[in-house]
Amino acid sequence: MTNIGIIVGREFNERVRKKSFIITTILMPLLVVAMMIIPSLIMLHSTGDTKRVAVIDHSGIIAPQLESGEEIQYEPTDLALEDARTLLTDYFGVLEIGADVMTNPNCVRLYANGSTSLAFEESLEDDIVDIIEREKLKEYNIHNLDEILAQVKTSVTITTFRNDEQSEEGDEQSKSSAISTAIGFILGMMLYFILILYGAMVMQSVIEEKNSRVLEVMVSSVKPFDLMMGKILGIASVAATQILIWGVLIIGTSAVAMPALIPTDVMQSVEAMQAGTLDVAQAEVDLDLLNAISTATDVQYISTIFIWLLLFTIGGYLLYSAIFAAIGSSVDSVQDAQQLQTPVMMPIIISIFVMMTILNDPNSPVAVWCSYIPFTSPIVMMARIPCGVPTWEILLSLGILFATFVGMVWLAAKIYRVGIFMYGKKPTFKELWKWVRYKY
Repeated sequence: MTNIGIIVGREFNERVRKKSFIITTILMPLLVVAMMIIPSLIMLHSTGDTKRVAVIDHSGIIAPQLESGEEIQYEPTDLALEDARTLLTDYFGVLEIGADVMTNPNCVRLYANGSTSLAFEESLEDDIVDIIEREKLKEYNIHNLDEILAQVKTSVTITTFRNDEQSEEGDEQSKSSAISTAIGFILGMMLYFILILYGAMVMQSVIEEKNSRVLEVMVSSVKPFDLMMGKILGIASVAATQILIWGVLIIGTSAVAMPALIPTDVMQSVEAMQAGTLDVAQAEVDLDLLNAISTATDVQYISTIFIWLLLFTIGGYLLYSAIFAAIGSSVDSVQDAQQLQTPVMMPIIISIFVMMTILNDPNSPVAVWCSYIPFTSPIVMMARIPCGVPTWEILLSLGILFATFVGMVWLAAKIYRVGIFMYGKKPTFKELWKWVRYKY
């Protein structure tokens, strides 16, 4: 254990003191926030310039009712089609509407002066469809039809409560499936990148030390198993430190910064929602917004999420890093490791696809079983936890994960102690199995 402790300290200090560790530790929370904000900003500013469209309406019904907007500006013209296509080259295009558009809505053609987009064409179609439907409804001679339709139009917001999560006092807190799913997706992706990043870090470190013959010197005073475990645990401590720092930053922001920035009346509604006493019918703030703020300022909830994240990160990393260490010891270069690395990467990739199914049903048989299979459980279970998973399921998943790590370390150690002395030949899976069966 003394030798393992020395190696752990060396691996930890070497990586924590790097500028890259400090930069990624600070930037990762900002990157997570950016992943949520940037798509909205892109959608907001991706509309481009207003497109001028000349309209030739042979029916005389559609053009007078077309309303220009920020994206499309409609300009009726009396020019013939061929003249308009020839002369109006400074327009985005010419829209021709057939005379029988009310009975044949497919007689609409767009002659564009450049490439168009699906969104632009759908906007044109929607504008024309609205007018045609409105004209057809007029045939029923219903007075104030527009006002009636506006009054009939209704939006329903469902507030969800969990029967299995009531407090002893009977308080109930509403849950937002959208927010829970979004949090689960972010956590699952974090696990995905952590497993790949830190697992590959172990493999790369082993390959570099093997090529420099450093391992041959080290094993003269340290057992191969101690060397492998020290390297795995050392890098694991780096990952755990990084997550702890993120947790402290986010929990601090949730407990101190956000309540100070949110208006008092909104914060009172949030506190009522967290206590289960909010009258949903009387709420003046959008419920989705309240749910989002409630989740972001719930220190107990966020702390619990980070505890599970830390445990699954450590368990998943230990499992995969043992495999990556065995792969790194058996090859001489990263290129040679790719063939052996592919089967290891498959469960991680499958986890991402299973995580997508959680959007539809977090308790589907596939999602539940993959939450127990140790090679997929870190990502899949972390994606399910925000949606509400019984504690016994999480503990069972963790127990299977860490038990599998113990068995995997035993297998990886057998490969590691042989592989670090093998040079010049890329082993096959058959040869790796022979190394596992060697007796010492």
